[in-house]
Amino acid sequence: MKKIIIGVFAHPDDEAFGPAGTLLQETRSGTELHLISLTDGGGGTNPDNLKNLGETRLQEWKKAGELLGAKRMYHLGYSDGKLSNHDMIEVARQVGDIAQTVLNAAPVDTEVEFMSLDLNGLTGHIDHIVAARAACLAFYRLQADDTRLTRIRLACLSNDLYPTANTDWLYMEQGRTENEIDETIDARNLRNDIIEIMRAHHSQRADCEYNLKAQGDRLGLNHFIVKR
Repeated sequence: MKKIIIGVFAHPDDEAFGPAGTLLQETRSGTELHLISLTDGGGGTNPDNLKNLGETRLQEWKKAGELLGAKRMYHLGYSDGKLSNHDMIEVARQVGDIAQTVLNAAPVDTEVEFMSLDLNGLTGHIDHIVAARAACLAFYRLQADDTRLTRIRLACLSNDLYPTANTDWLYMEQGRTENEIDETIDARNLRNDIIEIMRAHHSQRADCEYNLKAQGDRLGLNHFIVKR
């Protein structure tokens, strides 16, 4: 049976710094991966003072996508850091259109799932919240007419790694407890490949190294809230 994952993320590095291990494990098992980025990440850190950070970040994203084994990648063109309720509705429509095109070309016995970040925004970023909720909105609308859509997995952080809320930048909630986590994927054996994917986002190297240090030997251990 064919399996397809449609990953819906706000920024070009969200899939790499988030559930990269799971996505890589999936594609290497034959899953067809489609990646959607709402923005070009132009509001991210810019240590090299690039004139067009967004363009560079999209190039980095394409490299990371190739390393992940993505079949197709879609950039929706929204502004980094400026997403809203109105945008969420439009994003859901666009995601739905992309997914419907993928579904139209897929066999009748295909298993299709969506993937995004935690509905709390993971770090509290509004863009993350919009992407996750738009993904859910599109998923449930499509599922009402197509039983091939099986579930949506929302990558989350664990409470043992982030036991308290963080206010260093935005309000970032504490990690999810064991009772809140529905599924854990262990892709730690892919550590070196995950690091290569993360470091493909060279312009965001400070965030990359922060994440590597924070996760330590847990890199590749991905947690999900699963909705059906």
